[in-house]
Amino acid sequence: MGEAQNQKKIQLSEGYEAVVVEEKYNPLIRRRELKVIVHHIGKGTPSRLELRSAIANAYNVDEERVYIRSILSEFGIGRTRVQVHIYDSPERAKEFEPEHIIKRHAGMEIIQAEGGG
Repeated sequence: MGEAQNQKKIQLSEGYEAVVVEEKYNPLIRRRELKVIVHHIGKGTPSRLELRSAIANAYNVDEERVYIRSILSEFGIGRTRVQVHIYDSPERAKEFEPEHIIKRHAGMEIIQAEGGG
């Protein structure tokens, strides 16, 4: 997906533009691996919860299959690099994601269930 016209856009809230700059499927682990760049000039870095929801929506999958691995904001330029894994099943994710990532996402599900976030 090197050409700009082939890049998938992900709908976030107003003032944010997210573009998938690299996408590959890992058949051994059975997950899609994404590199996303979010442009947010004059706005804060989008939340992990917002990113997860938007990516799940864009790929038409349950949020429990989407894991945000890292969010790296570039200071002063309103650009953030995000690494994402989308698994074929939630059970598969639990086999491969590190424990701290699983706990972080479990915390997000509690917040979302309580109506926050």
